[in-house]
Amino acid sequence: MTMSSEQPPPPPSTVRKLVVEVIEARDLLPKDGQGSSSPYVVVDFDGQKKRTSTVLRNLNPVWNEVLEFIVSDPKTMEWEELNVEVYNDKKLSNGNARKNHFLGRVKLYGSQFVKRGEEGLVYFTLEKKSVFSWIKGDLGLKIYYFDEIFEEEPPPPPQQQQEEEQPQPQPPEEVMKKPVLEEPPPPMEAPHDHPPPQVETGPPPGHYNVPPPEFMQEMRRMQMGGGGGDRMKAHRRTANGEYSPKIIAGKFAGDTSERIPAFDLVEPMQYLFVRIVKARGLTQNESPQVRIRTTSHMLRSKPASSRPDPEWHQVFALGYNKETAANSTLEISVWDGGASERFLGGVCFDLSDVPVRDPPDSPLAPQWYHLEGGEDQGGGGGVTGDLQLSVWIGTQADDAFPESLSTDAPQTYVSYTRPKVYQSPKLWYLRVTIIEAQDLHIIPNLPPLTTPEIRVKGQLGFQSVRTRRGSMSNHTPAFHWNEDLIFVAGEPLEDSLILLVEDRTGRDPVLLGHVLVPVGSIEQRLDERHVAAKWFNLEGGPSGGGDGSYCGRLYLKMCLEGGYHVLDEAAHICSDFRPTAKQLWKPAVGILELGILGARGLLPMKSKGNGKGSTDAYCVAKYGKKWVRTRTITDTFDPRWNEQYTWQVYDPCTVITIGVFDNWRMFSENGEEKLDNRVGKVRIRVSTLESNKVYMNSYPLMVLMRSGLKKMGEIELAVRFACPSLLPDTCGIYGQPLLPKMHHLRPLGVAQQEALRGAATKMVAGWLARSEPPLGPEVVRYLLDADSHSWSLRKSKANWFRIVAVLGWAVGLAKWLDHIRRWKNPITTILVHVLYLVLVWFPDLIVPTWFLYVFLIGVWYYRFRPKIPAGMDIKLSQADSVDPDELDEEFDTFPSSRPPEIVRVRYDRLRILAARVQTVLGDFATQGERVQALVSWRDPRATKLFIGVCLAITIVLYVVPPKMVAVALGFYFLRHPMFRDPMPPASLSFFRRLPSLSDRLL
Repeated sequence: MTMSSEQPPPPPSTVRKLVVEVIEARDLLPKDGQGSSSPYVVVDFDGQKKRTSTVLRNLNPVWNEVLEFIVSDPKTMEWEELNVEVYNDKKLSNGNARKNHFLGRVKLYGSQFVKRGEEGLVYFTLEKKSVFSWIKGDLGLKIYYFDEIFEEEPPPPPQQQQEEEQPQPQPPEEVMKKPVLEEPPPPMEAPHDHPPPQVETGPPPGHYNVPPPEFMQEMRRMQMGGGGGDRMKAHRRTANGEYSPKIIAGKFAGDTSERIPAFDLVEPMQYLFVRIVKARGLTQNESPQVRIRTTSHMLRSKPASSRPDPEWHQVFALGYNKETAANSTLEISVWDGGASERFLGGVCFDLSDVPVRDPPDSPLAPQWYHLEGGEDQGGGGGVTGDLQLSVWIGTQADDAFPESLSTDAPQTYVSYTRPKVYQSPKLWYLRVTIIEAQDLHIIPNLPPLTTPEIRVKGQLGFQSVRTRRGSMSNHTPAFHWNEDLIFVAGEPLEDSLILLVEDRTGRDPVLLGHVLVPVGSIEQRLDERHVAAKWFNLEGGPSGGGDGSYCGRLYLKMCLEGGYHVLDEAAHICSDFRPTAKQLWKPAVGILELGILGARGLLPMKSKGNGKGSTDAYCVAKYGKKWVRTRTITDTFDPRWNEQYTWQVYDPCTVITIGVFDNWRMFSENGEEKLDNRVGKVRIRVSTLESNKVYMNSYPLMVLMRSGLKKMGEIELAVRFACPSLLPDTCGIYGQPLLPKMHHLRPLGVAQQEALRGAATKMVAGWLARSEPPLGPEVVRYLLDADSHSWSLRKSKANWFRIVAVLGWAVGLAKWLDHIRRWKNPITTILVHVLYLVLVWFPDLIVPTWFLYVFLIGVWYYRFRPKIPAGMDIKLSQADSVDPDELDEEFDTFPSSRPPEIVRVRYDRLRILAARVQTVLGDFATQGERVQALVSWRDPRATKLFIGVCLAITIVLYVVPPKMVAVALGFYFLRHPMFRDPMPPASLSFFRRLPSLSDRLL
């Protein structure tokens, strides 16, 4: 290969700049002694400090100043801190101030910065510097970054003129010569008199996030502990037998090395990697193809196009066993893929001499090797060309593994057999406020005293929302609504919002006009600031035709809400609570690492022929916006994935969901769509994991079918929550609101939020279905638990028993008190008497004693804390004893697809259940009405008795000391059974005789 003597121009250098626009501040504290302040702002980023000008005596100052900073390393910008502090200028204060008064600060991280063009004005609440600081107010900032390109021409080298005058021939490029099946390969090193070959570099695999260096160092120190990481040991639970999670015993002994590998939660699987780049000097052929063969494996490359120097750029991963590969060889041959099937040459490697690559080492540089054994141009068997390749031994942690062609999967469905990482789309809430409509062309000749029924219908994609009936003013022919319509919009915001004004006075609706607004042109709002309303002309009215004539106008306020979190999963299993706007994100508090080891004992999901079954299983995990999919391992009931993934954790009170599916989509033909079958799923709440502990457990995979509960197998998982900063960041999250600020300032209704969640789920499913390989809607809906709101008698029973279990402590306390007052254990009753006397005589000890009792309960239950992260509980779900007819009803469609007789029986059963609920609700109402009847004089005699007793109690309490009264009442309540009357007390009988409103019901 001939190298050019001209050096290519150096790539243009890029400098990243961070821009902080200090806009204004609101409601600052007066600190100058005259009821005002003269504030200025100091911004500190990466050792660079800049300040704004001082605004004289203003508690709502406006600066509108732009401050620029240089980002030293764009790769670590995400973990850099930006400190913005506000001070009062001492020079303009009243008196001799020694220092500038502190007015508040804002602390941000690089993860909240956005690119230029995506920025927005955000008002940050000023924070205190210490506990005793008195701070209030907000600071409005715009923060963004951009990359500026500088093109610099390097000076000419000193020997450039000599090289031009005396050109010297370039020596031929060195080729690694290897015989075919005769000699072991020589060491793959480039000669010293030639420049080193170019090393291919690439980004890390998509499923591996790199945290900041100091974060990783602290995290790994906590992981190491006293050796190879503190592994969490747990005892087997036997409550549900085979349906309980179990510890994986006898695996993953502690690693005593100081280095923690990137894939330390899974078993290392060794592969023989072969990277085929290109060839040159081949004999005449049609479409050359590379074949790779070992003792137990054989793979083929894709056919290259017929040209002088064909290129493949493919990586192959062959299963490697060190014991069996000691005396094995690797054969790489080139064949003509046309009709001739001619052998064009080959090269052989001894596997004992293949180097081992351990990430984070750089990729191995490919080298040229002679192809021998084929037919040359003269008909001999000498060197017939060169092949550029590289061979090494690695594991699944290698960055080439995700895109490699593996022997674990057939080459026919290669796109389905590779691990993939998906990202959910960025979703916004679109708020449209319909205010007023004017100059509408109402249909004439309406009946007298008939008000037109005008409604506005909004459409965005598949979403459709309609307003209520508009109210008409008596003075103007305008219609008013002042109603919000909320939609879910997904980036890249290419859709258009359609607003239709309809007249529904008659039988058929009449279109009075429409408005078409591109979503990308709508203003984005990150807080509760005011959005200006605009008039929009209506088009396409009943009399306008298609000429665009005027047919009225519509007064609207529209904005994209970035301060909300768009829920796409059920609230009880939510994995992320961050708002849409990146500027409002808080820094991550830890890293969640998940190792998907494999599955055991899966049931056959499809027929293979000859009475045999097969399962092609893959695993999907979802946390936050990131979805991961393992490779599909075909035709095995015990697949071993051994893949590890990481997520950044912004809130530990979240849930990660892992599901296993049987792949049917890769067998679809001719546009036929086959849905993947469910095998089961597991949910793990991050807050139940101890920091920096490794949990390795086997969870049962269960699926609820029409025929009942079925165990499909078990999945083996390893999970760790690496949280180096336990205090105060992680613990401080527990005191913060779960949802972003806008959910509390302008809350959404329950029904409205459920409808928006359905739309968001559908948009996420549609987005992921366009990927390759597609993540089917049935997979997305199953992991997002989209059907959690549907009616199910089984779920209703489960929720009822959950309520009973929650109230069990109150029932237990009542039983304990009943045993005390019945003197079942005289010693305990006497001790309760003594304790009661102490608390009555020293009432200041009541509250401390109560909290001490709660503390002791917590310490006592520490012995019984869960040792294994809980999975699915069939007993809690009432799935172990569910009736088949109830299951059939749960899986029924809406509307029902069952025969009328079955629907009638189910309706009657639901009526019986509703009657019981109706009776319970009536009893609750009766007790409340009896309490109201004490002073309502509905029963005059009962009210006279009650107020008379109240007067007597008042006189007694005024005369007798309250401690004596408390002792008398307590001892009367705890009196011995020999002094008790078996009949109900008079007070209870009096209460039961009070009237209620139940006798007035029809």
